[in-house]
Amino acid sequence: MITLSVVVPVRDGAAYLGDALTSLARNRTPEFDTEVIVVDDGSADATPEVIEDFRRDLPGLTVVRNPAPAGLAGARNAGLKLAAGRYVTFLDADDWLAPGYLSRLVAAADGLRCDFVRVDHVQVEGRRRETHRAPQPRRGVVLDPRDGILPADRTTMVDYPYAWAGIYRRELGDLLTFPAGLHTAEDRPWIWRLHRLARSYAVVSLAGVYYRRGVTASLTRIGDERQLHFFDAYDIVLDEAEPLFLPKAARNLCALLAHHVELAGRFTPAVRARFDERARTALARLPRETLTEAIGGLEPERATLLGPYLPGGPRA
Repeated sequence: MITLSVVVPVRDGAAYLGDALTSLARNRTPEFDTEVIVVDDGSADATPEVIEDFRRDLPGLTVVRNPAPAGLAGARNAGLKLAAGRYVTFLDADDWLAPGYLSRLVAAADGLRCDFVRVDHVQVEGRRRETHRAPQPRRGVVLDPRDGILPADRTTMVDYPYAWAGIYRRELGDLLTFPAGLHTAEDRPWIWRLHRLARSYAVVSLAGVYYRRGVTASLTRIGDERQLHFFDAYDIVLDEAEPLFLPKAARNLCALLAHHVELAGRFTPAVRARFDERARTALARLPRETLTEAIGGLEPERATLLGPYLPGGPRA
């Protein structure tokens, strides 16, 4: 029986995919069977050739090729449909794993016997390496996922949405599915849903994923219409959040909106106009008291950025 399925979505990732797949080959172990599922999301570069080069190094490699890009959410979902392991994890095509990481990850999941286990990661920018810790300070113990959402005014586990920083029981089924059609922020409603509806989770002190920042083709650096998908992501979060969690969801939305306002210079005039319209709509749907508390929790200079989008405020 396959123990672990690793889903690797990729689009035009020829420059980095070899590092990711090499790290997976070096994580093969006789202790358990690992399957690798690469989803080529409509690549137009040499990505297919890079994948084929690893057929020998990754026996049983499964490849899915989307004729047209479906987005990161759709690509991950395509991989999840084929996953046969007891556990599932994810690896983005421009990241890589430390040797022995997957063995330690599976050992943690086996030992804790909970629905999912989250881990730390290493952020890479040029030659710089910096470990980023998951926000939960209690380590190696089984916890209630709902307790990982609040308080609203502190960084919690829903502020650490990275799907690749963890391992998940495949029997979670639809809870592991990402909202279709989102090209960015797809992990935000995903992590919220996990913490609201799963039964148990844990965090362990394991940092074996190397997350590469500053990749030129990354959607975080591209200012087209896909950047606006974070509004759609938070529409889902707000639609599903119980009243108890609404202040946290509002705080998340305002913080992310302020971040995008800071980077709005990358937008074309047409996209900026659409961004401004959607920002006003997003804030208008929040109860006034909840919105006031969320804005008040931001740093003053960031709160000021949202002034033009507040109901009744001056237009941006």
